Amino acid sequence: MKKYFAIFHIRFVNTLQYRAAALAGLSTQFAWGFMLIFSFAAFYRVNPNSFPMEFSHTVSFIWIQQAFLALFALWFWDDDIANSILDGGIAYDLVRPINLYGKWFSTSAAKRLARAVLRCIPILFVAFILPAPYRLILPPSLLQFALFILSTTLGLGVVVAFAMLVYTSLFYTVSPSGIRVMVMVLGDFLSGGIVPLPFFPAPVRNVVELLPFASMLNMPARIYSGSIAGMDALSGILLQCFWLAALVLIGTLISRRVLKRVIVQGG
Repeated sequence: MKKYFAIFHIRFVNTLQYRAAALAGLSTQFAWGFMLIFSFAAFYRVNPNSFPMEFSHTVSFIWIQQAFLALFALWFWDDDIANSILDGGIAYDLVRPINLYGKWFSTSAAKRLARAVLRCIPILFVAFILPAPYRLILPPSLLQFALFILSTTLGLGVVVAFAMLVYTSLFYTVSPSGIRVMVMVLGDFLSGGIVPLPFFPAPVRNVVELLPFASMLNMPARIYSGSIAGMDALSGILLQCFWLAALVLIGTLISRRVLKRVIVQGG
């Protein structure tokens, strides 16, 4: 495990150097966050009692989404992994005495975490000092906050494990654009990135909440806001554990199979 932690640390530190790129994206995230909050506020003013989440919960959900966008957005890709597959650079990784799936998982998780660290602090600071009802509220209790931290960690694992399946699929494609677009659209919508899952019609929500996408952004953001608490939060965390284990197992098996058939041409 030490070698994977070392890989994680190296990629994490290297990604922290791109501060200017992170700051450049903050204006977009603030604009998107305010746009979503003001849009929901207009609907809540018409009939505040007809929505499945309190307005404060919805606001907190949106700010958590924007603060930790780099952790949960499926359209944040590690281009180094994709390029190594498409241009044959993977040959250098194959001769190293290290499990390729573990290496990719470590680097992808580190890159996402470093991006989130650079962006979340200013977003959370501004969100906490905004006037009510547009500010980010604190979790209902310390236990709820602890569950949020655990759920966020598991959610990051689920996102990375799912992204690993996308990277592995590049061995079978000529261009990564098609599958990336499909995963980006489906993942963003089904994880609550466009509309929080409680706003979905009940029959659709009951199915969507069982999918791996619901174990990404949806669960940590709803636990933080207080929309999910108690046994429901624990059940959601257990579902995250299941999807993390299942996706890692599937990804490991697929990568082992495909790497046995890899042929690198050129020199």
